Amino acid sequence: MQLQQRINAFVKLGAFLGQFSNVNIQKHENIECNDLFFDGFKHQLKLAEEHNGWFTPENMRFALQGWSESLTKANLNTWLQSYNLENIQPKKVAIIMAGNIPLVGFHDFLTVLITGHEVLVKQSSNDKHLLPYLAKYLEHVEPNFKGKIGFTEEKLEDFDAVIATGSNNTARYFEYYFRGKPAIIRNNRNSVAVLSGNETHEELINLSEDIFRYYGLGCRNVSKLFVPKGYSFDTFFEAMYHWHPIIEKAKYANNYDYNKAVYLMSEFDILENGFFMIKEDESYASPIATLFYEFYDDKNELKEKLKTDKELIQCIVSNGFIENEIAFGATQKPKLWDYADSVNSVEFLLAI
Repeated sequence: MQLQQRINAFVKLGAFLGQFSNVNIQKHENIECNDLFFDGFKHQLKLAEEHNGWFTPENMRFALQGWSESLTKANLNTWLQSYNLENIQPKKVAIIMAGNIPLVGFHDFLTVLITGHEVLVKQSSNDKHLLPYLAKYLEHVEPNFKGKIGFTEEKLEDFDAVIATGSNNTARYFEYYFRGKPAIIRNNRNSVAVLSGNETHEELINLSEDIFRYYGLGCRNVSKLFVPKGYSFDTFFEAMYHWHPIIEKAKYANNYDYNKAVYLMSEFDILENGFFMIKEDESYASPIATLFYEFYDDKNELKEKLKTDKELIQCIVSNGFIENEIAFGATQKPKLWDYADSVNSVEFLLAI
């Protein structure tokens, strides 16, 4: 199978996913294999929501829209144009996926297949409905994918390389278990935002998307703020308020109530607005419904701190503060060439 065949198949998949990215799902004309797969995928979305309370229709639509917009011929060609992906010697690459947000492991799945390798997927039990169905769609629009995509719930065996994502504890296990195999091992990371105090209301509105999208469960969600000494949070809270309906979600509300009770019983100082809390804390990983913050005096000292802690950080959101920063509101809209943990998985797959 040639590279262009693989690209064409994923472009067709992107067009298929685009049908499900709006509140009113509509079946479009000229989508290949649509009669065979459209109703079935609607059912898979329903199953995913029933199985995982965090996978709301809104969040699944957001994820599907992101992939639909990414899987265009222009984007795929831009991403791959600097690599030689012809005449690849196919290897079997195992992927262990997280399940914190919908289709969180799709980029690894895409990268393995687009580079000409075979994939063996071990899914999280939290996100097990969508990807196998989309894999069947790929096999129908490009039959050469048949036999190159596998899923397992058993122990991984007979593979040449691995990409594994998990917690800090499971990452240590992965590093031991997969020693001797080419591997990308990912553990917990969090994203931060650096505020100057001069942000516009629009920038803070955009920042709210980085904080609340997917209930803050993604590694690209902002879980901590760095703010200048004496920063007033009034305008910040004002910009966050339009997310207040989030408290109507029972799972989120339960976490909010629990964490608030813990903080109050521990006599921690917190600021809150009825659906969201901020707490001064040096940690990067904040609980659901909570955002940590830390004051800074000197920008250069903060840059050094972020550089020192880079292994703990996925994204830095700011405006004109640091190299490779992410714009406000863009953390959950990565490009195909924005690699998790800044590890280029295409280069990794070309080297195995």
